[in-house]
Amino acid sequence: MKQPINYNADKEVKALIARWSAWLTGERMYSPHTVDAYCRDLAIFTAFFDKPLNLKKLARIDIRGFRAYLSSRAAENISKTSLAREISTIRNFFRWLNKNDIIKNDAISLLSSPLLPKALPRAADAEDIFKLLGKACQNAARPWEGLRDKAVFTLLYGCGLRISEALSLNIGDLDDQRLLRITGKGNKTRLVPLLPAVVDTINDYLAECPYRQQTGDPMFLGARGERLSPRIIQRQMQKIRLEIGLPETITPHALRHSYATHLLAAGTDLRSIQELLGHSSLTTTQRYTEVEIEKLKEEYHKAF
Repeated sequence: MKQPINYNADKEVKALIARWSAWLTGERMYSPHTVDAYCRDLAIFTAFFDKPLNLKKLARIDIRGFRAYLSSRAAENISKTSLAREISTIRNFFRWLNKNDIIKNDAISLLSSPLLPKALPRAADAEDIFKLLGKACQNAARPWEGLRDKAVFTLLYGCGLRISEALSLNIGDLDDQRLLRITGKGNKTRLVPLLPAVVDTINDYLAECPYRQQTGDPMFLGARGERLSPRIIQRQMQKIRLEIGLPETITPHALRHSYATHLLAAGTDLRSIQELLGHSSLTTTQRYTEVEIEKLKEEYHKAF
């Protein structure tokens, strides 16, 4: 059970933090897990100061104050990734305060994030993915749950969805059976083509699901009839991976990467892949060209 979040701030600032977190959830469509992480980052920031923060103090923090905070965090040997996320959280909160005409603090714009190591997305081999799909129905406690897991895995790979996007689907979202309308990060909507194999696996699951579902109800359900948790899918994939000896890099998100990488290898242009994945920037999508180059290098070294 997660510990409650305590902010070193007065009542007014705490109320604003609550409004900000509600905005992240309601308007920015951030997942509860992400919002919780942001709030905990902000609590760490407020704890750096000797006295509870009020609006005047927030407005008066200068670049030396922000850098002193970062130095204290770096002294605790936290990773560069965690430090970069904390900076992003603080910037987000101060931008929200400015946007809502509450306070303005220009010093936050002078803060630099640490340089992070460049990580390429890891795609799985198609052969390993089909092994995973084939094993899904055999590894569940009940047959309908196995069909459910296979349907989710197929959606992740066949449509390039994030796990949160797949599990947020409701009955009625696939009525077209040709195009799937997905609302992803930043409340951005995109259309993704539905392959017949994806539709078939979902229909197979729905036909065996023991819970009566109506339009608007969650599509993917847990054992007790509640909306399926991402952790269940992650755990099921881990079990299958260990059982049949698949690499640890095969995760739910790796199926999304595989979708993009395999489309690129088949000749799909980057702009189309950007639209299918819902990336706001083409730069993000261009990482997949580097994945292909790395793959070619591996094959070259194997040959020679």
